[in-house]
Amino acid sequence: MNDAGDPSRALRLSVYALLVALSTGAMLGRIMAVTSVDVIAIEKQRFREGRKDWALQRPFLSANDRSRFATVRSLVEQGTYQIDDVIQERGWDTIDMVKHEGWDGKPHLYSSKPPLFATIMAGEYWLINRLTGATLGDYPYEVGRFMLVTFNVLPLLVYFGVLALLAERLGTSDWSRLFMFSGAAFGTFLTTFAVAINNHLPAAVCTVIVLWALVRIWYDGERRLRYFVLAGLFSAAAVTFELPALSLAALTAAVLLYKCPRQTLVGFAPPAVLVAAAFFGTNYLAHGSLRPPYMHRSETDPADNWYDYSYERGGKVRDSYWRDPVGIDRGEPSAALYVLHATVGHHGIFSLTPIWLLSVWGIYLWWQRGQGELAAFIGLLSLVCLTFYLARPELDRNYGGMTSGFRWMFWFAPLWLVALLPAAERMACCIWGRGIALLLLAASVMSASYPTWNPWTHPWLWNLLDSLGVAV
Repeated sequence: MNDAGDPSRALRLSVYALLVALSTGAMLGRIMAVTSVDVIAIEKQRFREGRKDWALQRPFLSANDRSRFATVRSLVEQGTYQIDDVIQERGWDTIDMVKHEGWDGKPHLYSSKPPLFATIMAGEYWLINRLTGATLGDYPYEVGRFMLVTFNVLPLLVYFGVLALLAERLGTSDWSRLFMFSGAAFGTFLTTFAVAINNHLPAAVCTVIVLWALVRIWYDGERRLRYFVLAGLFSAAAVTFELPALSLAALTAAVLLYKCPRQTLVGFAPPAVLVAAAFFGTNYLAHGSLRPPYMHRSETDPADNWYDYSYERGGKVRDSYWRDPVGIDRGEPSAALYVLHATVGHHGIFSLTPIWLLSVWGIYLWWQRGQGELAAFIGLLSLVCLTFYLARPELDRNYGGMTSGFRWMFWFAPLWLVALLPAAERMACCIWGRGIALLLLAASVMSASYPTWNPWTHPWLWNLLDSLGVAV
């Protein structure tokens, strides 16, 4: 890109390709083996006993992804967003659901996730079902794993490709570029979550595309509408996956309006409005409300609290899990302790992925070098979103629930990977600097690799503290 005469560029591109191949192969291998391994022993015992209900394994690893897949099934197989029938089947239970009056005037159960993503997934599932006759109920592994590849691995290939472009454009040394890309391939939780449908991974893919468009417009003087369309389309899409990414969309719009008002109005605004219409439109189709389920938790109006309900499953009346959550879902009573553990503690952004320490330093170095625009963009977004999450009320102070990291900030991975470039360049100046950087990378890879079978498990730091008898 910026080093057309650089003889090392071809070698770097080859190394990028090797790292992508290694990371992709690792993700595909885990997807091919994905199953709920925590019940294998119980399943074998039931099979030996001749029980008809022996089968317990499933490729959907938590209530979170089962909630989305339940909506996908219901849309294609029953033509409705209601998941009352799907959750009655063995292996399809979930706690991530709400209950409210449907279009027929009767109360029904729905996924608590914004429905646009599930609607998009249902498009692929409809095609699979019509072409092969296979259903997620009858062929959960074959269909489920195929959809994991198309919705997780293929977008991550795009993510890696755009990150390579950014490394070439913004990096200034072979070592820093390869260090950054190695972190992308193995050192973040995005690849960890490739075995489960989730909103964080596509949000990160959208974010890196927005960043690339901004760099081309701001630093390279690009004025072709394609870059403004990309920025508008994917900044709005990021919001549909991570609602706090509204800060990304708003700041991107403000920056582009300041820089190129005409192109922003013509190229950025229309696709952003189209995505917003799809988000609110599917939400209204599913729930009869423009507000997503998360925003229906009123403490004063029972009719507007969709999380307070009872339902029937397996012939038994059950209370919503959210009436009396247990464990980590109860929320951390101490706001100070929550800040500690979310940053440098058992779910810590910096303790689990210490290469992000280089990102903080990198933002400072960029500011010193006169690249304050990019430093301010990444730094301001990070500060706003992190403050939002850390300032949540007690009920929401649960670190993202049963998960291997502070997952609400995972979508910042591409921003922070780019931000660490100048720090990695500084660390490359001596053997001690490289050694420390490699230790930080190794620790980050260890954290990302620890939840081998299921990303919806506690981090290694949580388990370590628990084994030492430290209250967590």
